[in-house]
Amino acid sequence: MSISSKAEKIPPFIVMDVLEHAQKMEREQQVEVIHLEVGEPDFDTPECITEAAIRAVKSARTHYTHSLGLWELREAIAEYYAKTYHVTISPDQIIVTSGTSPAMILIFSALLELGDEVILSNPHYACYPNFIKMLDGVPKYVNVYEENGFQYTVEGIQAQLTSRTRGIMINSPSNPTGNLLSPDVMQEIAQFSPWIISDEIYHGLVYEGCAHSMLEYTDRAIVLNGFSKLFAMTGWRLGYVIAPKNLIRPLQKLQQNFFICANSFVQWAGVTALQEAEPETLRMKAIYNERRQRLIQGLREIGFGVTVEPTGAFYVFANAKKFSHDSYTLAFDILEHAKVAVTPGIDFGSNGEGYLRFSYANSLENIEEGLRRTNRYLNQERQA
Repeated sequence: MSISSKAEKIPPFIVMDVLEHAQKMEREQQVEVIHLEVGEPDFDTPECITEAAIRAVKSARTHYTHSLGLWELREAIAEYYAKTYHVTISPDQIIVTSGTSPAMILIFSALLELGDEVILSNPHYACYPNFIKMLDGVPKYVNVYEENGFQYTVEGIQAQLTSRTRGIMINSPSNPTGNLLSPDVMQEIAQFSPWIISDEIYHGLVYEGCAHSMLEYTDRAIVLNGFSKLFAMTGWRLGYVIAPKNLIRPLQKLQQNFFICANSFVQWAGVTALQEAEPETLRMKAIYNERRQRLIQGLREIGFGVTVEPTGAFYVFANAKKFSHDSYTLAFDILEHAKVAVTPGIDFGSNGEGYLRFSYANSLENIEEGLRRTNRYLNQERQA
């Protein structure tokens, strides 16, 4: 029996290959791997959120919700954006999803016909182009560079605009770089006519300066956000889309057909996350910042290049060209010999080659041990 060409051609999500190989090593070799590859908070979900979910289950709030999501949650999201970014949105402009991945399926399904284009930075979150291609779109890339803080340029975007451009994707703070787009760059991007699709999943995890929502600059913004990163709720699978009202009904019909609604009791937990969990998120953020500073320092001491310090998310995108221009091989060599799992830059696009992504969503103790092991392998054993 044949397999579709889409399924055959889709590339692996390399960070998951790294994680799964590391888990196999731990299981079969009985070794301890230091995990600096995955972008998943190592904190438990705040207790107020888990208690809210338990209350919802015990109160039989386990049935379908409105396909757009609970009104109470959409209202809380609107209030959160008003408080945080001073923008006015209606709960009717919000659709709650089972994470941001289904949200991207909804958005690109609503926007793209065969051959339509979406502009992405290069490097970029690994899965963006795969969502676009699976929905018959064409990703168009704008290279961004370390020496410029991985900032989009207006000229680079302009060069990729065509009559088929349906969207420009931004992600600030960024995965994999941890950098923020400057307000000036966001203002310039907002002047373009295609939809601006803003992935704001790492908002709230900013250690210097502040993140800005694209909603501050244009009413042609489609925002993706969720609860996984800031609230340590990766396994809860809860996200949302904020979109202009004329897009909501098409998105809603897609949701009704393919996902029905996000989990009801998880949505109730989301209300509590937005309304009560700020003290816990601030505590986690302070710890991330301490880890960030130590990881940057340690990577520089080893010999990695970190020209521009990342100020958001929980990643350092380190220039590893001193050691190798083949990031895939280098990452798996470090895993095999140093027992430290990191993500090769090639996972994030061709312009990520020569870099490694290190996540500081792990304890300071494990980060210190990971740095020691990596330093020992790269500067001693590997060069012996």
